[in-house]
Amino acid sequence: MGKDVIVACDFASKEDVFAFLDRFEGRGRKPFVKIGMELYYAEGPSIVHEIKARGHKIFLDLKLHDIPNTVMKTMKVLSNLGVDMTNVHAAGTRAMMEAAIKGLTREDGSRPMLIAVTQLTSTSGEALKNELLITEDMEKTVMHYAQNTKTAGLDGVVCSPLEAERVHSCCGSEFITVTPGVRFADGDKGDQVRVMTPAQAKEIGSDYIVVGRPITAAEDPVAAYERCVREFID
Repeated sequence: MGKDVIVACDFASKEDVFAFLDRFEGRGRKPFVKIGMELYYAEGPSIVHEIKARGHKIFLDLKLHDIPNTVMKTMKVLSNLGVDMTNVHAAGTRAMMEAAIKGLTREDGSRPMLIAVTQLTSTSGEALKNELLITEDMEKTVMHYAQNTKTAGLDGVVCSPLEAERVHSCCGSEFITVTPGVRFADGDKGDQVRVMTPAQAKEIGSDYIVVGRPITAAEDPVAAYERCVREFID
């Protein structure tokens, strides 16, 4: 399975995201991009079609978490957008994740990659215990969610890069790990709690890293992206 750097295009409008993506035109590889809730809710499904038309792969990051029937119906809609990857929250239960696959799968049997969020990288062990009332520690909780995700038939999980190696040990090398919370060694952690550098994420076996502000807020985003690719893939 190939590794890739996914750029989190957390912009508020299509004008902002296109101004960012324009900087990559004619500059080599087109980045795999993540469209999150802010941009998708601002612009609607058309933003997916427009970015796909530019030649980018897309991770549609909406983190569905609802009753199984609602998730299934929503995934039927998303399956027609042509995205390459989308996700749900593993906390929605195996029944919900199974419904998500059913809805996402097209009549010809094809579907985008489907992954599940274990615990957000902004969640600390203290918050897990005191706010979410989960008494197991972070690692055990994430591994349990990952195993539920695999049992439900999904392709992998979103997890901290600190947990990727252990997820592969529990669920197999073909079970993909998509890891946000990646920062350059000389960069700001922002609001992420559980972080790694691109080189460290490569070393422990992350399959995809999701990088936002270290690229999108950089003085030269293309150079920052290329640095990420060098450290994680090359």
